[in-house]
Amino acid sequence: MNGALDIKVRSTSTPSSRGGQNLPSKVINGYSSSSLSSNYKSPGGSSTWVTNNRGQDSHSSTHHQQQTGYSSGVVTDPFESFDQEVYLHGDKVLRGQDAYGKTKFNQVASDNLPIDRSIPDTRHPMCRKREYDVPHLQPTSVIITFHNEARSTLLRTIASVLNRSPVHLIHEIILVDDASPNADDGALLAQIHKVKVLRNHKREGLMRSRVRGADEATAPILTFLDSHCECNEGWLEPLLQLVTFNRTHVVSPVIDVINMDDFRYVAASAELRGGFDWNLVFKWEYLSPTERREFARDPTQVIRFRVWQCGGTLEIVPCSRVGHVFRKQHPYSFPGGSGAVFAKNTRRAAEVWMDEYKNFYYAKVPLAKAVPFGNIDDRMAIRDRLKCKPFKWYLKNVYPDLKIPQAAMYPSGALQQGHRCIDTMGRSAYHTAQVYQCHGEGGNQEWSLTKSGLIQHDEICLSMPTSLYVGAPVVLTPCEDASKWYYSKDKLIQSQDKPGFCISASADSSNLVSAICDPDDYLQKFEFN
Repeated sequence: MNGALDIKVRSTSTPSSRGGQNLPSKVINGYSSSSLSSNYKSPGGSSTWVTNNRGQDSHSSTHHQQQTGYSSGVVTDPFESFDQEVYLHGDKVLRGQDAYGKTKFNQVASDNLPIDRSIPDTRHPMCRKREYDVPHLQPTSVIITFHNEARSTLLRTIASVLNRSPVHLIHEIILVDDASPNADDGALLAQIHKVKVLRNHKREGLMRSRVRGADEATAPILTFLDSHCECNEGWLEPLLQLVTFNRTHVVSPVIDVINMDDFRYVAASAELRGGFDWNLVFKWEYLSPTERREFARDPTQVIRFRVWQCGGTLEIVPCSRVGHVFRKQHPYSFPGGSGAVFAKNTRRAAEVWMDEYKNFYYAKVPLAKAVPFGNIDDRMAIRDRLKCKPFKWYLKNVYPDLKIPQAAMYPSGALQQGHRCIDTMGRSAYHTAQVYQCHGEGGNQEWSLTKSGLIQHDEICLSMPTSLYVGAPVVLTPCEDASKWYYSKDKLIQSQDKPGFCISASADSSNLVSAICDPDDYLQKFEFN
């Protein structure tokens, strides 16, 4: 936890009505998966986001939901009209049932814990001494989306928000039930003070459900939580401190771990930074001592690039802690399949925000090219209207650690000859490589020439046959056993191992064959597209 002392003190100015007073706040910049890839939850990704509600007067008319109102009267106990026992009894795991069956975590362990249980205060001791301008912080709407969540974890999430937050800072809690099989999972919770429940008639997914909640929110600041969280002591004030006085901030707490098997609450390190690779999958990285010191000079670390490109900052605030139940698999299916949803969302992100650098994503995930990503005209219009910076700026100024792949110094893409491209035809190693009608979607036609001279598609490469003769078929082999090649200025693929031989399309079939190199032979010319 020593790293909590090694973070930058950042000053944020109050509105002019406050006389320009500066309120120092310690921040660490970071990144969450959930947004970059827009998939439901990548392990380690932040489950909590706080941001300004710029569009709080807009209301969506494109969804068909039910809404349950809530009472806004002043009450001492927000649960006084709510029968906790009746609610929890409707979701108990019965004897003989699988405790992991519904939720993919141990629901029995959760059900056996008090809803308002005590958890360890995982903040650094210095954080507990910090003071915030609580009277002048703006309130927040807390948006929690769920589908078929265990009632005990959902209720514990709500209880932790209400019990561990200053009363006046929680304007409302909006629950968005994404078409759970049992509507009462959400509807009964509307009896809790400040809780509003929306229900989707059909599955909309995490992001559309969050947008629906944001459309209904009326507070100036939005907070997004997953439905299996526990907010820790003092979690909200440091987040609102930043967002209240600088509306370009998007902030997240440090995400502690709630063990999926026994629900132990385990502190996460504050000495982490978020990142991602060219496949756009979120990852956590530990900071070296040198990098911890670097935070004292440069807090702009890796993150959700669209926030940075459009003039915002995204920060992980180490004095704010929220626990999250991390699971090894999703407890429910996604419309179209989780892989397809993830590929669609990451491809949309690449197409909208990454400019020419999206090609490195496609080189890493060639199958994504076959996944339709829908219309992005409105996204591109927003990027243009906000005058967002190019992805090149982001790489240089925010995430220089995301290096250009070494293979990118060499050609990659489809190896094209007229209207035909070299294609694996979906076959594995030790089959003949062929040419097929180019389709422009990557997949089996995606190749790269590596630094070592391999022509590679995933784990297989092009190779000369063991028994070499003119017309011998070029084969697919495991890359560790593969032939090496030169790609010439004449667009010939020349063998390094068998000088004088090149790859050629067959004049009589769709096979690739070996031939004596001839720069005037059209069948030997292939262009990386």
